[in-house]
Amino acid sequence: MMKDLGLLLLGVWLVVSGAQELLALDFRHDEVIMALLGIAAGVLIVVRR
Repeated sequence: MMKDLGLLLLGVWLVVSGAQELLALDFRHDEVIMALLGIAAGVLIVVRR
């Protein structure tokens, strides 16, 4: 369950990160949100290994 959640968060991070660059998306606090999403995904993936 946790591994799947980590991979899901990683997938969301990758999609949003790519969309931001490709479509020049900008939203409030996007750097903080992306950093927290990346950290959460990384921690969940590492904890399950």
